[in-house]
Amino acid sequence: MSGGLILVVLAAVGMGAVGLAAFFWTVRAGQYEDLQGAAERILIEDDENPPV
Repeated sequence: MSGGLILVVLAAVGMGAVGLAAFFWTVRAGQYEDLQGAAERILIEDDENPPV
């Protein structure tokens, strides 16, 4: 294997590890707890700021 290929593979594995760590961090922080509430929140009318 050439040195450049090894560097690219290590960079890809490193970026994958960072993405996986970020995903687990969001799961532990509770970002995916209330999926139904977020879907229904868009349907609530907000009369304080009517459209122009």
